Amino acid sequence: MPFSQQSVAKFSKDNVNRFIKFIKEMLTQNLGYPRIGGQRQLKKACEQYWAGKIDLSELNKVARKIKEENWQTQLDAGIDLIPCNDFSFYDQVLDMSLLLGVIPQRYAPVLSEVKANKEIDLYFAMARGYQKDGLDITAMEMTKWLDTNYHYIVPEFTANQEFRLFYENVFGEHHAAKQLLSEKAKPVLLGPVSYLLLGKEKETGFERIDLIKKLVPIYVEIINRLKQQGAVWIQLDEPCLALDLSKKEKEAFDFAYRSIANRVSGVNLLIATYFDALLDNTQLAVNLPVTALHVDLVRAPEQLDEVLALIPQHLQLSLGVVDGRNVWKNDYENSLNILNKAVTALGADRVIIAPSCSLLHSPIDLDQETALDPEIKNWMAFAKQKLQEIAELKQLAEGDNHLLEANKQAIESRRASSKVHQHAVKDRIAAITDADATRKNPFPVRQQVQHERFQLPVFPTTTIGSFPQTDDIRQLRAKFKKGELNVEQYEKAIEQATIDAIRWQEEIDIDVLVHGEFERNDMVEYFGEQLDGFLFTKNGWVQSYGSRCVKPPVIYGDVSRPNDMTVRWSRFAAAQTDRPMKGMLTGPVTILQWSFVRDDQSREITTNQIALAIRDEVVALEQAGIGVVQIDEPAIREGLPLRKAKRPHYLDWAVKAFRISASGVQDQTQIHTHMCYSEFNDIIEHIAAMDADVITIETSRSQMELLQAFSHFEYPNEIGPGVYDIHSPRVPSTEEMVALLAKAAELLPARNLWVNPDCGLKTRKWPETKAALENMVAAAKQARQQIKVADVI
Repeated sequence: MPFSQQSVAKFSKDNVNRFIKFIKEMLTQNLGYPRIGGQRQLKKACEQYWAGKIDLSELNKVARKIKEENWQTQLDAGIDLIPCNDFSFYDQVLDMSLLLGVIPQRYAPVLSEVKANKEIDLYFAMARGYQKDGLDITAMEMTKWLDTNYHYIVPEFTANQEFRLFYENVFGEHHAAKQLLSEKAKPVLLGPVSYLLLGKEKETGFERIDLIKKLVPIYVEIINRLKQQGAVWIQLDEPCLALDLSKKEKEAFDFAYRSIANRVSGVNLLIATYFDALLDNTQLAVNLPVTALHVDLVRAPEQLDEVLALIPQHLQLSLGVVDGRNVWKNDYENSLNILNKAVTALGADRVIIAPSCSLLHSPIDLDQETALDPEIKNWMAFAKQKLQEIAELKQLAEGDNHLLEANKQAIESRRASSKVHQHAVKDRIAAITDADATRKNPFPVRQQVQHERFQLPVFPTTTIGSFPQTDDIRQLRAKFKKGELNVEQYEKAIEQATIDAIRWQEEIDIDVLVHGEFERNDMVEYFGEQLDGFLFTKNGWVQSYGSRCVKPPVIYGDVSRPNDMTVRWSRFAAAQTDRPMKGMLTGPVTILQWSFVRDDQSREITTNQIALAIRDEVVALEQAGIGVVQIDEPAIREGLPLRKAKRPHYLDWAVKAFRISASGVQDQTQIHTHMCYSEFNDIIEHIAAMDADVITIETSRSQMELLQAFSHFEYPNEIGPGVYDIHSPRVPSTEEMVALLAKAAELLPARNLWVNPDCGLKTRKWPETKAALENMVAAAKQARQQIKVADVI
């Protein structure tokens, strides 16, 4: 009998006692924990190591302390199965590549050149590139982890790929975890099939999934060694079970796990899926020969019925009922209903309570947020609190009704709060029409008007927006926040930094300038701070990639724009130069994706609220004389549902939201957008439907491979394929960038090509930035001489 919507207390006594008996036999588990440290200690330590300011022993000391604190926190929370090997210096997929010896041939010189610390230095070279000791080696490709804002390093496979145990850190970490956790220590590995599917073939003539027969024996070796060390449970993450799979890919899952089962015994294997439902993969997943299966019941609660209908008698089921990707407090009544359904069907000894996914995607500790509005804070839970929620769900069923009542009050407080609901915003959303999402004339007409206005050369140069946020700039902002500088002093310093950046851009002859964004902290946080409906944390950091951490805003209520957000700084910058100056904005979908969003209304509605706010800002910039406005949407593909059947609806409203934000201006105003680290093949028609005058994208790490989609589609608008990888400290040569432009010109009309870096330059240092951009401008000038440009407007 399921729980009622009012209270556990309204159950009959017999039903409550029955459920209590079951729940006492349940296990709890966590799938992964944030590894950056409560004060971002790992970020700081890695950057110091890269700069040569600390040695490997100091780096390992910081890492060891973070891991031990994480394990102790989970132990204190009462979690039964605690993950280890979820820690990473840079990325867990890259860790797997090093463990399995999947090292691209171009890094062989690093192994022979670097004597001490060779494994960790090879590891960082693969992630960041290597440009020293007479070597110049590009970094591996990076892309989004499924539909999150976390980036992973893409494994590279060749037809004759071999696998071997290379970097054996997983065994040392499990040994260390066992000292504290004993049998609760649960090693976590990316599963073999998802590891292959998330990689990339680096030559033609084979499919990477065919490597599964070579790969499985190494997994068997790893699992058996962990078992010999005393591992009782091992978690194998297979998120690709939530994707559309081909027949061959499904067969690979069956082959991999039956092969492992035939050669491994005496250890419990748990397959973890997340971010969507199993759907047509349910039969496959529940029949894999493992001990337990984890399913995400936050993203896809509807899948539970089918899983329960198909699950075999031996299989345990881990229920992901606590949201691992958002900050809102768990609704205990809803979760208890789910648990009760599973327990009734399976018995408690086959049910495990868990978060929906790794808590890597959550901020660490809400207790550190002492300045939040107490009412709103009471609606929230970070990673540490989510561990407590898992434990409390078990306690609740054991009869602690006080916990349930307190939770009910928090949920109802949020539902009814006047801080959440603004009627004027809701009325404006209801009044949106198709005309609000349409420019006055089609692109060919706008292109002619814009070419006449700006008179730019072919292969015009620009950057994506931000320039390096140096220590001086960060200290300036910190002093201002602490009250050590008044507004006049702060703004004068920002003005000078802006002027210096403009003069330097003019000096190296960039065509369309940016102001550098020295007044901004983060491309989402900066806007959220000026929009109603957002709040901000002090320490709510999450990892984006490597040492890059972001502090996402929290969208708690209806969104609106009370005042101009960027006009003051864009107008000031434009007044310093005769060249076009871009106004820089973040798009509505990206603001949504890179925030912790409301879960009490549809994402479409929230996005449209943001789109209207951005639209107002675009119009204000045009009225202030800004002729080029960039509305960045790097996250539009990130929001794409994992299942193809769900994508058309998302793409319709996401594209419409961008067009709402961009369509309030005249033809002569040139709208740019930027997207990075995405595959575009399957959504190219929707990218075109955004109807931006210019799109800039990441292409340097993929050697312009991503342009294939734009070429095959015959993308009609202008495009800036990035020729400079800003996520690596290496400086590309002029010749390298000319070669990339030549590749681009073979695929797309040269008259429509721009020249720019892959992304913003905020995280880079000035010396490498200046050298790279000088080479970039030189490359554009060479391209104008060497590459034929036909049909110039």
